[in-house]
Amino acid sequence: MTIKPDVNVKRSRLWYLLSIFLGVIGGVAAYFYLRASDPTLAKSSLWLGIILSAVVAALALAIYIAYARDIAAAKEKISSGSNVINTAQFGPVEYADVGDGAPILAIHGTGGGFDQGLLTAKSFMGDSITDTHRVIAPSRFGYLKTPMPSGDDDRSPAAQADAHAALLDALGIKEKVTVIGASAGALSAAEFAAKYPDRVSVLVLTVPAAWSPDAAASEDSAEIGSNDFIMNTVLRSDFMMWVVTKLAGDQMISFLGVPSELQQSMTPKERENTERLIQMIQPVSQRYEGIKQDAENHQNRQWVALEQITAPTIIVDAKDVVTYPGSKYTAENIPNAKLVEFETGGHLLIGHGDDAVAAIRQFMQEHESTALMARNTDG
Repeated sequence: MTIKPDVNVKRSRLWYLLSIFLGVIGGVAAYFYLRASDPTLAKSSLWLGIILSAVVAALALAIYIAYARDIAAAKEKISSGSNVINTAQFGPVEYADVGDGAPILAIHGTGGGFDQGLLTAKSFMGDSITDTHRVIAPSRFGYLKTPMPSGDDDRSPAAQADAHAALLDALGIKEKVTVIGASAGALSAAEFAAKYPDRVSVLVLTVPAAWSPDAAASEDSAEIGSNDFIMNTVLRSDFMMWVVTKLAGDQMISFLGVPSELQQSMTPKERENTERLIQMIQPVSQRYEGIKQDAENHQNRQWVALEQITAPTIIVDAKDVVTYPGSKYTAENIPNAKLVEFETGGHLLIGHGDDAVAAIRQFMQEHESTALMARNTDG
Protein backbone atom coordinates (compact mmCIF):
# COMPACT_ATOMS: atom_id res chain seq x y z
CA MET A 1 0.00 0.00 0.00
CA THR A 2 1.35 3.44 -0.95
CA ILE A 3 1.01 6.29 1.54
CA LYS A 4 0.39 9.61 -0.13
CA PRO A 5 1.25 12.88 1.60
CA ASP A 6 -1.68 14.78 2.95
CA VAL A 7 -1.80 17.90 0.84
CA ASN A 8 -4.06 19.54 3.39
CA VAL A 9 -1.52 19.40 6.20
CA LYS A 10 -0.55 22.91 7.37
CA ARG A 11 3.15 23.04 8.03
CA SER A 12 4.71 25.24 10.70
CA ARG A 13 5.69 28.74 9.68
CA LEU A 14 9.05 28.01 11.26
CA TRP A 15 10.04 26.70 7.85
CA TYR A 16 10.52 30.33 6.87
CA LEU A 17 13.60 30.36 9.08
CA LEU A 18 15.42 28.30 6.44
CA SER A 19 14.87 31.08 3.92
CA ILE A 20 15.67 33.80 6.43
CA PHE A 21 19.00 32.33 7.54
CA LEU A 22 20.11 30.50 4.37
CA GLY A 23 18.57 32.72 1.74
CA VAL A 24 17.86 31.15 -1.64
CA ILE A 25 19.51 27.87 -0.61
CA GLY A 26 17.17 27.54 2.34
CA GLY A 27 14.22 28.55 0.16
CA VAL A 28 15.01 25.87 -2.41
CA ALA A 29 15.41 23.23 0.30
CA ALA A 30 12.10 24.19 1.88
CA TYR A 31 10.35 24.23 -1.47
CA PHE A 32 11.33 20.69 -2.45
CA TYR A 33 10.51 19.33 0.99
CA LEU A 34 7.14 21.06 1.31
CA ARG A 35 5.83 21.24 -2.26
CA ALA A 36 3.81 18.05 -1.92
CA SER A 37 2.39 18.59 1.55
CA ASP A 38 2.03 22.41 1.59
CA PRO A 39 2.55 23.94 -1.88
CA THR A 40 1.64 27.44 -0.71
CA LEU A 41 4.22 27.46 2.07
CA ALA A 42 6.76 25.86 -0.28
CA LYS A 43 6.37 28.63 -2.87
CA SER A 44 6.37 31.34 -0.19
CA SER A 45 9.58 29.94 1.32
CA LEU A 46 11.23 29.85 -2.10
CA TRP A 47 10.28 33.42 -2.95
CA LEU A 48 11.30 34.64 0.49
CA GLY A 49 14.73 33.07 0.03
CA ILE A 50 15.11 34.58 -3.43
CA ILE A 51 14.03 38.05 -2.29
CA LEU A 52 16.23 38.07 0.82
CA SER A 53 19.23 36.84 -1.17
CA ALA A 54 18.63 39.56 -3.76
CA VAL A 55 18.42 42.20 -1.04
CA VAL A 56 21.62 40.96 0.62
CA ALA A 57 23.41 40.85 -2.75
CA ALA A 58 22.26 44.38 -3.56
CA LEU A 59 23.43 45.66 -0.17
CA ALA A 60 26.77 43.90 -0.56
CA LEU A 61 27.21 45.38 -4.02
CA ALA A 62 26.32 48.87 -2.76
CA ILE A 63 28.80 48.52 0.13
CA TYR A 64 31.52 47.31 -2.20
CA ILE A 65 30.93 50.15 -4.66
CA ALA A 66 31.03 52.73 -1.84
CA TYR A 67 34.21 51.19 -0.40
CA ALA A 68 35.87 50.95 -3.81
CA ARG A 69 35.02 54.58 -4.53
CA ASP A 70 36.37 55.82 -1.19
CA ILE A 71 39.56 53.77 -1.25
CA ALA A 72 40.23 54.78 -4.86
CA ALA A 73 39.86 58.43 -3.84
CA ALA A 74 42.23 57.88 -0.90
CA LYS A 75 44.83 56.27 -3.14
CA GLU A 76 44.44 59.05 -5.69
CA LYS A 77 45.18 61.66 -3.01
CA ILE A 78 48.49 60.07 -2.05
CA SER A 79 49.49 59.32 -5.63
CA SER A 80 50.45 62.97 -6.15
CA GLY A 81 51.76 65.80 -4.04
CA SER A 82 54.96 64.07 -2.98
CA ASN A 83 58.38 63.15 -4.30
CA VAL A 84 60.82 60.39 -3.45
CA ILE A 85 64.53 61.18 -3.13
CA ASN A 86 67.43 58.85 -2.48
CA THR A 87 69.38 59.76 0.64
CA ALA A 88 72.96 58.75 1.30
CA GLN A 89 72.28 56.70 4.43
CA PHE A 90 68.62 55.66 4.33
CA GLY A 91 67.82 55.19 0.67
CA PRO A 92 64.47 56.45 -0.64
CA VAL A 93 62.53 58.92 1.49
CA GLU A 94 59.16 60.31 0.46
CA TYR A 95 58.42 63.96 1.15
CA ALA A 96 56.17 66.85 0.20
CA ASP A 97 57.71 70.24 -0.54
CA VAL A 98 55.21 73.10 -0.59
CA GLY A 99 55.57 76.88 -0.43
CA ASP A 100 58.42 79.36 -0.45
CA GLY A 101 60.34 81.05 2.32
CA ALA A 102 62.09 79.95 5.48
CA PRO A 103 62.03 76.14 5.65
CA ILE A 104 59.84 74.15 8.05
CA LEU A 105 60.33 70.44 8.67
CA ALA A 106 56.87 69.07 9.52
CA ILE A 107 56.95 65.60 11.10
CA HIS A 108 53.70 63.66 11.19
CA GLY A 109 52.26 61.51 13.96
CA THR A 110 50.93 57.96 14.00
CA GLY A 111 48.83 56.94 11.01
CA GLY A 112 50.27 59.70 8.88
CA GLY A 113 52.61 60.30 6.03
CA PHE A 114 53.61 63.37 4.05
CA ASP A 115 49.92 64.34 3.77
CA GLN A 116 49.43 64.38 7.54
CA GLY A 117 52.70 66.30 7.90
CA LEU A 118 51.32 69.08 5.70
CA LEU A 119 48.08 69.03 7.67
CA THR A 120 50.07 69.27 10.92
CA ALA A 121 51.85 72.40 9.71
CA LYS A 122 48.60 74.05 8.61
CA SER A 123 46.66 72.96 11.71
CA PHE A 124 49.18 74.39 14.17
CA MET A 125 50.74 77.20 12.14
CA GLY A 126 47.74 78.39 10.17
CA ASP A 127 46.37 77.61 6.71
CA SER A 128 48.48 80.41 5.20
CA ILE A 129 51.80 79.01 6.45
CA THR A 130 52.82 77.90 2.94
CA ASP A 131 52.40 81.49 1.74
CA THR A 132 55.34 82.56 3.89
CA HIS A 133 57.33 79.36 4.46
CA ARG A 134 58.59 76.32 2.61
CA VAL A 135 57.07 73.26 4.31
CA ILE A 136 58.94 69.99 3.91
CA ALA A 137 56.89 67.04 5.17
CA PRO A 138 58.53 63.59 5.05
CA SER A 139 56.84 60.24 5.38
CA ARG A 140 58.59 58.51 8.28
CA PHE A 141 59.80 54.89 8.30
CA GLY A 142 57.12 52.47 7.11
CA TYR A 143 54.69 55.11 5.91
CA LEU A 144 53.54 55.22 2.29
CA LYS A 145 56.59 55.28 -0.03
CA THR A 146 59.29 55.50 2.65
CA PRO A 147 60.35 51.92 3.32
CA MET A 148 61.10 50.46 6.72
CA PRO A 149 64.83 49.91 7.29
CA SER A 150 65.64 46.30 6.58
CA GLY A 151 66.86 43.59 8.91
CA ASP A 152 68.20 44.69 12.26
CA ASP A 153 68.76 48.30 11.19
CA ASP A 154 67.85 50.93 13.76
CA ARG A 155 64.24 52.13 13.49
CA SER A 156 64.18 54.24 16.64
CA PRO A 157 63.25 57.92 16.83
CA ALA A 158 66.98 58.70 16.90
CA ALA A 159 67.43 56.86 13.60
CA GLN A 160 64.42 58.68 12.19
CA ALA A 161 66.06 61.96 13.22
CA ASP A 162 69.12 60.94 11.21
CA ALA A 163 66.80 60.24 8.27
CA HIS A 164 65.39 63.77 8.60
CA ALA A 165 68.93 65.15 8.44
CA ALA A 166 69.70 62.94 5.43
CA LEU A 167 66.60 64.28 3.66
CA LEU A 168 67.64 67.89 4.24
CA ASP A 169 71.12 67.04 2.96
CA ALA A 170 69.68 65.44 -0.17
CA LEU A 171 67.55 68.53 -0.77
CA GLY A 172 70.58 70.77 -0.32
CA ILE A 173 69.09 72.61 2.67
CA LYS A 174 71.96 73.85 4.78
CA GLU A 175 70.24 76.67 6.62
CA LYS A 176 68.46 76.22 9.92
CA VAL A 177 64.89 74.98 9.81
CA THR A 178 61.87 75.32 12.04
CA VAL A 179 60.89 71.83 13.17
CA ILE A 180 57.36 70.85 14.18
CA GLY A 181 56.58 67.38 15.48
CA ALA A 182 53.10 66.24 16.45
CA SER A 183 52.26 63.34 18.75
CA ALA A 184 54.53 60.39 17.85
CA GLY A 185 56.35 62.64 15.38
CA ALA A 186 57.59 64.72 18.29
CA LEU A 187 59.90 61.88 19.31
CA SER A 188 62.10 62.20 16.22
CA ALA A 189 61.64 65.98 16.20
CA ALA A 190 63.16 66.27 19.69
CA GLU A 191 65.91 63.82 18.77
CA PHE A 192 66.71 65.88 15.67
CA ALA A 193 66.94 69.08 17.70
CA ALA A 194 69.18 67.37 20.27
CA LYS A 195 71.49 65.68 17.74
CA TYR A 196 71.64 68.55 15.25
CA PRO A 197 71.28 71.75 17.30
CA ASP A 198 73.02 73.82 14.63
CA ARG A 199 70.30 72.92 12.10
CA VAL A 200 67.24 74.04 14.08
CA SER A 201 66.02 77.62 14.41
CA VAL A 202 62.76 76.89 16.27
CA LEU A 203 61.36 73.66 17.73
CA VAL A 204 57.58 73.17 18.03
CA LEU A 205 56.22 70.10 19.83
CA THR A 206 52.45 69.64 19.82
CA VAL A 207 50.84 67.08 22.17
CA PRO A 208 54.15 65.18 22.09
CA ALA A 209 54.34 61.49 22.96
CA ALA A 210 57.46 62.34 24.94
CA TRP A 211 59.28 60.33 27.58
CA SER A 212 59.12 61.32 31.22
CA PRO A 213 59.86 59.52 34.49
CA ASP A 214 56.10 59.26 34.97
CA ALA A 215 55.47 57.68 31.55
CA ALA A 216 54.93 54.20 32.95
CA ALA A 217 51.93 55.43 34.92
CA SER A 218 50.14 56.20 31.65
CA GLU A 219 50.60 52.86 29.93
CA ASP A 220 46.94 51.87 30.33
CA SER A 221 45.65 55.06 28.75
CA ALA A 222 44.36 55.67 25.25
CA GLU A 223 47.66 55.85 23.43
CA ILE A 224 49.40 54.14 20.53
CA GLY A 225 48.64 50.41 20.42
CA SER A 226 46.33 50.44 23.43
CA ASN A 227 43.40 48.83 21.59
CA ASP A 228 44.32 45.34 20.39
CA PHE A 229 41.30 44.98 18.09
CA ILE A 230 42.04 48.26 16.30
CA MET A 231 45.79 47.61 16.13
CA ASN A 232 45.71 43.96 15.08
CA THR A 233 42.54 43.82 12.99
CA VAL A 234 41.25 47.19 11.86
CA LEU A 235 44.59 48.81 11.00
CA ARG A 236 45.70 45.82 8.94
CA SER A 237 42.85 46.09 6.43
CA ASP A 238 41.66 48.97 4.27
CA PHE A 239 38.17 47.45 4.22
CA MET A 240 37.96 46.89 7.98
CA MET A 241 39.20 50.43 8.58
CA TRP A 242 36.58 51.75 6.18
CA VAL A 243 33.78 49.82 7.88
CA VAL A 244 34.80 50.96 11.37
CA THR A 245 35.03 54.62 10.35
CA LYS A 246 31.55 54.39 8.82
CA LEU A 247 29.88 52.51 11.68
CA ALA A 248 31.91 53.56 14.71
CA GLY A 249 33.24 57.00 13.93
CA ASP A 250 32.93 58.23 17.51
CA GLN A 251 34.95 55.26 18.76
CA MET A 252 37.67 56.07 16.24
CA ILE A 253 37.72 59.66 17.47
CA SER A 254 38.11 58.31 21.01
CA PHE A 255 40.99 56.16 19.75
CA LEU A 256 42.64 59.36 18.52
CA GLY A 257 42.51 60.67 22.07
CA VAL A 258 39.33 62.76 22.17
CA PRO A 259 37.10 61.60 25.07
CA SER A 260 33.38 61.25 24.40
CA GLU A 261 32.53 64.24 26.62
CA LEU A 262 34.81 66.46 24.52
CA GLN A 263 33.27 65.15 21.32
CA GLN A 264 29.95 66.61 22.43
CA SER A 265 31.46 70.11 22.49
CA MET A 266 33.25 69.94 19.13
CA THR A 267 32.41 72.72 16.71
CA PRO A 268 31.36 71.76 13.16
CA LYS A 269 34.82 72.81 11.94
CA GLU A 270 36.58 70.72 14.58
CA ARG A 271 34.47 67.69 13.73
CA GLU A 272 35.13 68.21 10.03
CA ASN A 273 38.89 68.43 10.65
CA THR A 274 38.80 65.34 12.87
CA GLU A 275 36.88 63.31 10.30
CA ARG A 276 39.34 64.50 7.66
CA LEU A 277 42.21 63.27 9.83
CA ILE A 278 40.55 59.86 10.17
CA GLN A 279 39.90 59.65 6.43
CA MET A 280 43.52 60.57 5.82
CA ILE A 281 44.63 57.33 7.50
CA GLN A 282 43.45 55.48 4.40
CA PRO A 283 44.84 53.51 2.71
CA VAL A 284 45.85 52.17 6.11
CA SER A 285 47.50 49.11 4.58
CA GLN A 286 50.21 51.42 3.21
CA ARG A 287 50.79 52.91 6.66
CA TYR A 288 50.48 49.86 8.89
CA GLU A 289 54.21 49.08 9.14
CA GLY A 290 54.85 52.63 10.32
CA ILE A 291 51.96 52.49 12.80
CA LYS A 292 53.27 49.23 14.21
CA GLN A 293 56.76 50.70 14.56
CA ASP A 294 55.35 53.77 16.29
CA ALA A 295 53.63 51.50 18.81
CA GLU A 296 56.93 49.74 19.49
CA ASN A 297 58.85 53.01 19.77
CA HIS A 298 56.19 54.39 22.09
CA GLN A 299 56.51 51.44 24.44
CA ASN A 300 60.30 51.68 24.34
CA ARG A 301 60.62 55.43 24.78
CA GLN A 302 63.91 56.49 26.30
CA TRP A 303 65.48 59.51 27.86
CA VAL A 304 66.53 62.18 25.37
CA ALA A 305 69.39 64.60 25.98
CA LEU A 306 67.00 67.53 26.14
CA GLU A 307 69.61 69.84 27.66
CA GLN A 308 71.46 69.67 24.31
CA ILE A 309 68.57 71.38 22.54
CA THR A 310 69.55 75.01 22.03
CA ALA A 311 66.77 76.10 19.68
CA PRO A 312 63.92 78.19 21.11
CA THR A 313 61.24 75.62 21.93
CA ILE A 314 57.50 75.83 22.39
CA ILE A 315 55.43 72.87 23.59
CA VAL A 316 51.64 72.80 23.37
CA ASP A 317 49.50 70.28 25.24
CA ALA A 318 46.39 69.81 27.37
CA LYS A 319 46.32 68.62 30.96
CA ASP A 320 43.65 66.00 30.27
CA VAL A 321 45.92 64.08 27.88
CA VAL A 322 48.29 61.30 28.95
CA THR A 323 51.04 63.09 27.03
CA TYR A 324 50.96 66.02 29.46
CA PRO A 325 53.53 64.65 31.99
CA GLY A 326 55.95 64.18 29.09
CA SER A 327 55.29 67.70 27.85
CA LYS A 328 55.84 69.16 31.30
CA TYR A 329 59.06 67.20 31.80
CA THR A 330 60.31 68.18 28.34
CA ALA A 331 59.59 71.87 28.96
CA GLU A 332 61.39 71.73 32.30
CA ASN A 333 64.51 70.16 30.79
CA ILE A 334 64.95 72.07 27.53
CA PRO A 335 66.69 75.37 28.33
CA ASN A 336 64.23 78.28 28.24
CA ALA A 337 61.43 76.21 26.69
CA LYS A 338 57.90 77.60 26.75
CA LEU A 339 54.95 75.38 27.71
CA VAL A 340 51.49 76.38 26.51
CA GLU A 341 49.01 74.28 28.46
CA PHE A 342 45.24 74.04 28.36
CA GLU A 343 43.05 72.52 31.05
CA THR A 344 41.17 70.37 28.55
CA GLY A 345 41.26 69.61 24.86
CA GLY A 346 42.21 65.99 24.40
CA HIS A 347 44.85 64.84 21.96
CA LEU A 348 43.51 67.14 19.23
CA LEU A 349 43.27 70.21 21.50
CA ILE A 350 39.53 70.51 20.96
CA GLY A 351 38.34 74.03 21.71
CA HIS A 352 41.84 75.51 21.62
CA GLY A 353 42.94 75.23 18.00
CA ASP A 354 42.95 78.97 17.34
CA ASP A 355 44.74 79.69 20.61
CA ALA A 356 47.41 77.12 19.79
CA VAL A 357 47.96 78.58 16.31
CA ALA A 358 48.21 82.12 17.71
CA ALA A 359 50.74 81.10 20.35
CA ILE A 360 52.90 79.15 17.89
CA ARG A 361 52.85 81.83 15.19
CA GLN A 362 53.80 84.54 17.67
CA PHE A 363 56.62 82.39 19.02
CA MET A 364 57.88 81.67 15.51
CA GLN A 365 57.79 85.33 14.51
CA GLU A 366 59.74 86.39 17.57
CA HIS A 367 62.49 83.80 17.23
CA GLU A 368 62.70 83.55 13.45
CA SER A 369 63.37 87.30 13.39
CA THR A 370 66.14 86.82 15.95
CA ALA A 371 67.64 83.97 13.92
CA LEU A 372 67.49 86.01 10.72
CA MET A 373 69.26 88.93 12.36
CA ALA A 374 71.92 86.56 13.69
CA ARG A 375 72.50 85.14 10.20
CA ASN A 376 72.79 88.63 8.72
CA THR A 377 75.28 89.60 11.44
CA ASP A 378 77.34 86.48 10.79
CA GLY A 379 77.24 87.20 7.10
